Amino acid sequence: EVQLVESGGGLVQPGGSLRLSCAASGFTFDDYAMSWVRQAPGKGLEWVSAIRWNGGSTYYAEPMKGRFTISRDNAKNTLYLQMNSLKSEDTAVYYCAKDFSPWVGLGMDYWGEGTLVTVSS
Repeated sequence: EVQLVESGGGLVQPGGSLRLSCAASGFTFDDYAMSWVRQAPGKGLEWVSAIRWNGGSTYYAEPMKGRFTISRDNAKNTLYLQMNSLKSEDTAVYYCAKDFSPWVGLGMDYWGEGTLVTVSS
């Protein structure tokens, strides 16, 4: 079955950096776009970023532009999210998600269980 396992979350100071990873299995990884979605404490889900099947195109929500970088290593079936210049408002559970198609925009059909990122001094 499809399995998505996030890792790399933890406590980081404001202005710091963190890299999240998502290990994918149970499907042909390079046939699908992938996304990151987050949920801050007491808030709803917020789309963060997405990447085309081959990494050729990337997309970001406005608050993340210039600070976050999504990437993937198809040989390793792994998705990444490099987060720089972190702010307290970035505190959230970050979820890795499989998109419906090789291209973003059609939605997501599988989710990981998430990894918690806490940005605090």
